Amino acid sequence: MAFDTVFPATKYPRAHDTSPWTIAIAGALALATAMGIGRFAFTPLLPMMLADGVIDLPGASWLASANYVGYLLGALLCTFQPWIWRRLKDLPAVAATTWLRAGLVATTLLTLGMALHFAPLWPVLRFAAGVASAFVFVFTSGWCLAQLAKRQASALGGVMYAGPGAGIALSGFLASGMVALHWTASTGWLILGVLACVLTALVWPTFQKPAQPVASTAGASTPVVATVSSADHRQMLVLALAYGLAGFGYIITATFLPVIARQALPGSGWLDLFWPLFGLGVMAGSLLSTRIPLTGDLRHLLAGCYFVQALGVAVTVWSPSLAGFVAGSLLLGLPFTAITFFAMQEVRRLRPLSAASYMGLLTAMYGVGQIAGPPLVALLLRRTASLGEGFTLSLEIAAAALLLGAVMYLGMVRAYPVTDSAKP
Repeated sequence: MAFDTVFPATKYPRAHDTSPWTIAIAGALALATAMGIGRFAFTPLLPMMLADGVIDLPGASWLASANYVGYLLGALLCTFQPWIWRRLKDLPAVAATTWLRAGLVATTLLTLGMALHFAPLWPVLRFAAGVASAFVFVFTSGWCLAQLAKRQASALGGVMYAGPGAGIALSGFLASGMVALHWTASTGWLILGVLACVLTALVWPTFQKPAQPVASTAGASTPVVATVSSADHRQMLVLALAYGLAGFGYIITATFLPVIARQALPGSGWLDLFWPLFGLGVMAGSLLSTRIPLTGDLRHLLAGCYFVQALGVAVTVWSPSLAGFVAGSLLLGLPFTAITFFAMQEVRRLRPLSAASYMGLLTAMYGVGQIAGPPLVALLLRRTASLGEGFTLSLEIAAAALLLGAVMYLGMVRAYPVTDSAKP
């Protein structure tokens, strides 16, 4: 099918001379910038900000939430972008890669802006960074997956989704070095902003290719579905709700992992390495997902991924030790972007003619889940006797949410079996 019709009002530029690996790597670097830096650089830099005395834990929770609210708004704008654009008939259509590049530029500038010693501006910057990262995520996913499908290389989408892990690992290792050198958080934001600028420059040529005809490989892609049944509507609803639980389930650990580790292992030399280990787990899981055939029922894989993440969250509760945090970081990271990869393929199966809009919907639900996490932590920290008790209860709730998501996918397998003709 013609995946470039995903956004009726949006051109999807296609370059006949761009190889699948070039597309996948460019997508990975774009996601490393928007997600690994624009969204998640806050996590490894948070201990530095706390040490500098420029923020406290409740303030950090709300600052994280500002970013997640921005991510939700950005995802909603992507979801309803075709509807909005149809009502702005006097404006020319905007290419997906134009939105993508604008998001990368915004991510760079907003990361650099966090280096400013002006705390009242930080919530605005983190909110805007969330909007930008959602735009980059949705448009990178839509454009790159479409281009890879046309080249019969859909499995390389797993390489693209290794990007967030690479960004997380790189920013985490850089932050670890800066902590060892006793640098300030302001310096850390500045360095990561420069890194975002470099990565944006590297992918810029790939995402400004003019539209060119590409030989159709529609026969190897998701079949066109002319009508959408009520069962398909219910499947999409359950898929979106379950995907939202993934956002809630991981976000508490992803936001507070270095702080939680400091509470459990004061003085350990590993404290600033658990976050980059999470990033390495994300990379490994994404690359492993490229070895998994996309011909089976992906909901089994999604349920397994949720279970692994729940185990990763629970391990840090059951064993708040060096081994526990290492295992928990890796188990949480391994399925992180594999969940996204498989869920987006499910969207393409259920909504082949409007995949990008529904990718935006799932991203919005993920954002809702993320928004709920940090305020929950802030509430429990105020109502429990100690930081350790508050974090423990928060993590237990997160693990339960992930297990519920796994059960929802298994329920979908039983209620809505996938026929061979409908498999991606």
